[in-house]
Amino acid sequence: MVRTSRELARRMEEHGQKTYPEECCGILLGSTDGDETVILDVVEIDNLQEDNRRRRFLITPKQYLQAERAASERNLQLLGFYHSHPDHPAIPSEFDREHALPWFTYIVLSVACGEAKVMTAWFLSESRDRFNETPLSIETTRPVKIEEERGSGR
Repeated sequence: MVRTSRELARRMEEHGQKTYPEECCGILLGSTDGDETVILDVVEIDNLQEDNRRRRFLITPKQYLQAERAASERNLQLLGFYHSHPDHPAIPSEFDREHALPWFTYIVLSVACGEAKVMTAWFLSESRDRFNETPLSIETTRPVKIEEERGSGR
């Protein structure tokens, strides 16, 4: 399961609406424990894809390093990435699958006619042959790091 706050979901939605009709992209920061992933912050990244930004996004190696640095500075994990699908469903594309890595969380946001519609969460299978959807819980209160939630005396 992937959990996040309504505030962070709204920020991703606003980012997708702002960049429409092009794809937006950003990083997911937070914590994990087993099958539970908690998104505690999101950071917008410029889509540096040169061609067809309406259907593709690109995160460069330099941006990836910046994402790792942002996670480290906040004492969080780099959980994965989010991006929008303008006028398409919130389902990863074949292109997304070919460029994804199995250990990350992927949030896909459908933006139709400039309005955010559906947000879904995905993990790439270890064999990299398919994405598996996972439940996404958008909570009214801001989730806390898993260690804080369970107590630091584990």
